[in-house]
Amino acid sequence: MVDEAQRYSDADLAEFKEIILNKIHKAQSDLDLIKSAYLNDMNNGTDDTSPTFKAFEEGSESMSKEANSQLAIRQEKFIRDLKNALFRVENKTYGVCKVTGKLIAKERLRIVPHATMSIEAKNLQR
Repeated sequence: MVDEAQRYSDADLAEFKEIILNKIHKAQSDLDLIKSAYLNDMNNGTDDTSPTFKAFEEGSESMSKEANSQLAIRQEKFIRDLKNALFRVENKTYGVCKVTGKLIAKERLRIVPHATMSIEAKNLQR
């Protein structure tokens, strides 16, 4: 457990929890859209009956599905990271840099709520 002096207050944690929950909700909606784009690509149009440029269209469609698949994977990772951040809020370790042990700046956490390292620690990695 993080010591009281090195953690955010319960009020701050409540604010961050709200931010994280909102981001999870939006990210899940985005993921659902991405998945529906590559899973339910059924448009009942006449595009598939025309032989013109068929090979090119199929290749393009495959690339599009692959791109959507990659987007879905990234989105799922983002949601997982947000849920892990929510867990840290619940156990009151949220916002503590895993490298320096110092508090991560509130401004950074508002923008990147799943951050586990301060800017200082990120810069040390370079």
